[in-house]
Amino acid sequence: MTLQDVVKQARAAMDKAMESTRREFAVIRSGKATTSLLDLVRVSAYGNEMPLNQVASVSAPEPRLLTVTPWDKGLSGAIDKALRESDLGLNPVTQGGVIRVPLPPLTEERRRELVKVVHKLAEEGRVAVRHARHTSKEQLKKIEHVSEDDQRRADHDLQKVTDDHITHLDEMVEAKEAEIMEV
Repeated sequence: MTLQDVVKQARAAMDKAMESTRREFAVIRSGKATTSLLDLVRVSAYGNEMPLNQVASVSAPEPRLLTVTPWDKGLSGAIDKALRESDLGLNPVTQGGVIRVPLPPLTEERRRELVKVVHKLAEEGRVAVRHARHTSKEQLKKIEHVSEDDQRRADHDLQKVTDDHITHLDEMVEAKEAEIMEV
């Protein structure tokens, strides 16, 4: 393995950490309805716990409304129950074969709680990025027959990649915080 391979592996690991954080941010509710809001809701169906998007289609026809259309009409009750029991604070209404999920406006207190959650998730992302850097530094030390200059240069490249990812994470946090605090 070469020094460049180690830096590439570190970049790939950091990219995965960023993508994971981005997905977690998408689930956090802001002022507008998004279908990804219900990604973590699990429905008791066919004897298993299944993600909502595997038993129904979710759409956002209006800014403050989600509609859930079960593929099997017999699952309407289970989907309704799963939505009510989720910690999202939703109150679904079943009309015929469609479940309407109106999103109540966020209170100032709830917005601040969500911002704290965003900061916690961002810190987990930063830790994952730093962990990838640490692992790569250990790998760099193990590579033999490399000059000190090359070793130092690879270490510098690794730090630059880390700094870029941390900066991008901070930008994502600022954007999500602005989105949540927007009234």
